[in-house]
Amino acid sequence: MSTAQPHVPDVSIEDRLYTVKYRDAGESHLGVENPDVCADCTTNECTSVCPAAVWTVDPDGDGVPSIAYENCLECGTCRYGCPYDNVEWTYPKTGGGVVFKQG
Repeated sequence: MSTAQPHVPDVSIEDRLYTVKYRDAGESHLGVENPDVCADCTTNECTSVCPAAVWTVDPDGDGVPSIAYENCLECGTCRYGCPYDNVEWTYPKTGGGVVFKQG
């Protein structure tokens, strides 16, 4: 059995995310089902589990996350991170969405 590890380039996650392109479908494929649930949330898992920082919550705001859907990698992690099952997530319509430059 070989113990050789694959070569991983010395590139930051931000640089890797920069290679991902998004064809804007014109509307967000992400949302929250009930904003009141977000307002009562104190842990904001949707923001901490997203690898692309799509979800952000203003500490002085109403608790409902802002969503930069153009940065979405379509991994679906936000759906599983929310303990209240309050994330609306669908694939982008019209063939839009993420385009990976490198696999």
